[in-house]
Amino acid sequence: MRKKIVAGNWKMNKNSEETEDLLNDLIDKLPNDVEAQIIVAPTFVNLASAVDHLEYTNIIVAAQNMHQNENGAYTGEISADMLKSIGVNTVIIGHSERRAYFHETDTILAQKVTTALKHDMTVIFCFGEELKDRKDNQHFNVVENQLRDGLFHIANEDWEKIVLAYEPVWAIGTGETASPEQAQEMHEFIRETVIKRYGATIAEDVSILYGGSVKPENAKEIFSKPDVDGGLIGGAALKASDFAKIVEGI
Repeated sequence: MRKKIVAGNWKMNKNSEETEDLLNDLIDKLPNDVEAQIIVAPTFVNLASAVDHLEYTNIIVAAQNMHQNENGAYTGEISADMLKSIGVNTVIIGHSERRAYFHETDTILAQKVTTALKHDMTVIFCFGEELKDRKDNQHFNVVENQLRDGLFHIANEDWEKIVLAYEPVWAIGTGETASPEQAQEMHEFIRETVIKRYGATIAEDVSILYGGSVKPENAKEIFSKPDVDGGLIGGAALKASDFAKIVEGI
């Protein structure tokens, strides 16, 4: 049975002190009886302290990115082994900002997925169309290609370490949000695409998160859709009260 998940991607926000304050607020405000898995992804320099801070909680710490190679002359990069060594076992791969600003191709992302799985890490794999793709009625093709080229090389048994995160690029940080019906339509298509390649059992077990301007006001309705298993939250994850309300919507 697939998990309900709410993950907060903090992006390039919060220094060390602010990170500690936000984590304390989350510990205080997050509901104790929620069945969803809660994940937070602070910036690299605060990952180790976040792991220590959350040791006795049910909140999982994820990295926002990692390099596809094991080690070497890659100045400024972080390896899977480095993340594992500080207790980080989950990583976000393929976020639209990494694709757009840092030119990460499907080939690079496929390599990152392979490396993360080799190190027994859970992968939150992001994908989604831009506004032009949707206007041109190419959004289904774009999503199918991103899944195929970035993820469909993995073995059946690897899927227990995969979480999918659909993020319509036109709805990230813009205030625009796909309607619950649009989210469900795409999530259903994603699950059907996985079925075609890997079969119904794997497709029904994989969690598919929605990431696109989820807010306390719309979370419950979006999460109520049958193929939406939670959210990858950006801006609203930076305020504990908002993130807690979103979690309550699951």
